[in-house]
Amino acid sequence: MTVTWEEFGWERVAGGVGRCRLPGWDCTTGLVVGGGTALVIDSGSSLAEGALLRTQASALAGHAVTHLALTHPHFDHVLGTAAFEGAEVYGAVGIETVLGTRHAREELRADAVSQGLDAQAADEATAALVPPRHHVSGEWTLDLGGGRQVLLANVGPGHTAHDLAVLVPGSPEVVFCGDLVEESGEPQAGPDAVPSHWPAALDRLLDLGGEDALYVPGHGAVVDAAFVRAQRDTLAARFGVSR
Repeated sequence: MTVTWEEFGWERVAGGVGRCRLPGWDCTTGLVVGGGTALVIDSGSSLAEGALLRTQASALAGHAVTHLALTHPHFDHVLGTAAFEGAEVYGAVGIETVLGTRHAREELRADAVSQGLDAQAADEATAALVPPRHHVSGEWTLDLGGGRQVLLANVGPGHTAHDLAVLVPGSPEVVFCGDLVEESGEPQAGPDAVPSHWPAALDRLLDLGGEDALYVPGHGAVVDAAFVRAQRDTLAARFGVSR
């Protein structure tokens, strides 16, 4: 029996491409369905959330999740990663230093708990967390079969030092932006942000997708190129960055 995106509360963005907005931190997870493959973009904030996402994505795709891309190493986007056992995991080069050391995982856990994640859930997720096996330093084309390819692009630094975008060609083209773009609130610049490079990262997003693409932010509703450009200009003014 075929299930629809709406049955699971997912939004269909384009053919075989969708996303859901997770409760708690309004974090976006994406799904791209290929020929016998499925790419999930970001894994949620806990093992339980990751397991639910994997179950739903597999049902929507009609087969197992085979690939996982992490847009950046913040807890609400990565702590469900261990629930995707067997999937090929991708991240921007250097993300392994954030997710692969004990000290870094302790900082990730502390941030998650301070933001309201249950301490036991944070303990379980960080203990099971392993860094991505595949590190994207420039651009990486993934062939998902069935005539579908996606482009993983290391467009940072910006929101963090390790920002990865996912371009899904088609009509329309879809760009998953991670937290380089936020719609439901002002973009958050934490201690790991690189403000001086953030506007340039948004310029790269716009170069990837173009004027007619749909841009999926890390938090909030899907936006257009004009929104991304306006946010770029706002960030440039906020951080005193000139072209």
